[in-house]
Amino acid sequence: MAELPGIDFKAVIILAVVFCTGDIPNFAAPWETLQHFTMIKGCIFDLDGVIVDTARYHFQAWRRLANELGFDFTEAENEKLKGVSRVESLKLILNWGGVEKSPEEQAELAARKNDWYVELISNMTPDEILPGVKEFLEELKSRNVKIALGSASKNAPAILDRVGLTDYFDAIIDGTKTTRSKPDPQVFLLGAEALGLHPAETVVFEDAEKGIEAALNGGFLAVGVGDPATLGSAHLVIPGFQNFTFDKLTEALPVKP
Repeated sequence: MAELPGIDFKAVIILAVVFCTGDIPNFAAPWETLQHFTMIKGCIFDLDGVIVDTARYHFQAWRRLANELGFDFTEAENEKLKGVSRVESLKLILNWGGVEKSPEEQAELAARKNDWYVELISNMTPDEILPGVKEFLEELKSRNVKIALGSASKNAPAILDRVGLTDYFDAIIDGTKTTRSKPDPQVFLLGAEALGLHPAETVVFEDAEKGIEAALNGGFLAVGVGDPATLGSAHLVIPGFQNFTFDKLTEALPVKP
């Protein structure tokens, strides 16, 4: 769109927000979040690293596959796969190992890795829920805040069943329902749609940089769970859910109470 000289369109829009809503925008938040002055009606959670920590199981399965192909796979490389689909993860690992495989061979390798991973997670218990998560979900339920899962993992429903959290979720969007990987916001947009909510009414909790980017791309408020050094683009970063409450969430974000 062409710009007219001497007119600051952002300033005009900010004044319009103040005039129409009575709210003073939070200038510390990214410009894109000025649309988020609304009540939080829903929360969407990533699975791995947010609700449970299955990274070690992924690491064991991927490393076993890499070793069979003749190279090693490190924990640092495993960290780079956060929020990445199984197929895309395999492509990255093959590239790191300097190994080329046909599409048919890649499909077989991905299936083999998944079989090992499913075997590992089959023994998961409620003890593997990360601290404070269950209590926070219970509080959301008590406040009638809708809850969805937005995960690239095709094993997400099985994991929720294993740890006893399935009944807390109003909607589950996993890798079987998406066609695009983060940072594309598809998984979160589908989650909001399943909850019957607009992204501006919904908070996304993510532990991966690509996940935070996906949330922002979809117009959601984004809460990073983990290290501020890698999740700094989020509107809020928390170390975890222990002693975290809904009131603390609403106080820290640019939303109406």
